[in-house]
Amino acid sequence: MKIMDNEFIILAGDIGGTKTNLGLFVRGKTRPLLKIMETYSSREALKLENIIEQFLERHPVSISSACFGIAGPVVNGRCKTTNLPWDVSEAQIKGFFGWEKVRLINDLKATGLGIPLLNSRELVSLNSVKTRKEQNLGLIAPGTGLGMALLIYQEGHYLSVSSEGGHADFSPNNEDEVDLWQYLHKRLGHVSLERVASGPGLLNIYAWIKKSRRHNEPEWLARRIEKMDPARVITEAAIKEKNPLCIEALNMFVSILGGVSGNLALTGMTTGGIYLGGGIPPKILSVLQEGLFMRAFTNKGRFKDLLEKVPVRVILNDRTALLGASLCALELKQMVHSK
Repeated sequence: MKIMDNEFIILAGDIGGTKTNLGLFVRGKTRPLLKIMETYSSREALKLENIIEQFLERHPVSISSACFGIAGPVVNGRCKTTNLPWDVSEAQIKGFFGWEKVRLINDLKATGLGIPLLNSRELVSLNSVKTRKEQNLGLIAPGTGLGMALLIYQEGHYLSVSSEGGHADFSPNNEDEVDLWQYLHKRLGHVSLERVASGPGLLNIYAWIKKSRRHNEPEWLARRIEKMDPARVITEAAIKEKNPLCIEALNMFVSILGGVSGNLALTGMTTGGIYLGGGIPPKILSVLQEGLFMRAFTNKGRFKDLLEKVPVRVILNDRTALLGASLCALELKQMVHSK
């Protein structure tokens, strides 16, 4: 798409442990309008500035403001990324590119900012509960890591609150999960939620089942896991090829994710809904819809009735974090102009 010379151009980024999406946005009628987007491998870059520089060499424009949602805790405009060897800061980006208006936020906060902008075609319901307006929302996003955020409703709008809840303790809910915890504790020490409810977490579950059960691992499956993305291989082998070992691993993953999501709903009293983001949920949508997730989600004893009334939605738009970051950059531009 062509960008008009008189348009304010916003640069937004969704910086994950595996890939980085950068996009140019302009103001739209109902939400920021994406004009150009490029995807880069995060792990192949020494630092974020190198990716931004490469993007701007291909798309040389004047940037009015920029916001980057990044996978990791952001404190005072700085982030030491959890799954990358990067140290990123607003000050470094400003100095490198000579920009005045730069904001660095957690990637789940960025996704949270994007949720109210999504339409019904960009969401899939896992239960029949209607959306409740003006109530708190929760976001949980399994991918390379496990991200969480809350959207607190106050004074007519949502405040997106970032979290590092994915690194809280994994609490087993049954004997199998206890055995899984013991297996991982011996290998890793602290067993966080991310160790079981993420792409690497699915591989951890698979490894435990392979070690502790009688399922045989076919040679073709072992070769694929060695050469390709293990989580993708396990997921596809479960859904498409009906491999028993992979089915059991994926079902356990979905059950754990359901329990974790229910905990987030209770913690944040997210009666407005729980949203599943990240790269994994859309890829396992058929399994999420089978009921195992929702049974684990509502399995909270005396609070089962409360959780049965919480809407649960899967986010299909994989650019939601980018959209939220663009909204943040646009607001940053407006804040500067209003001063």
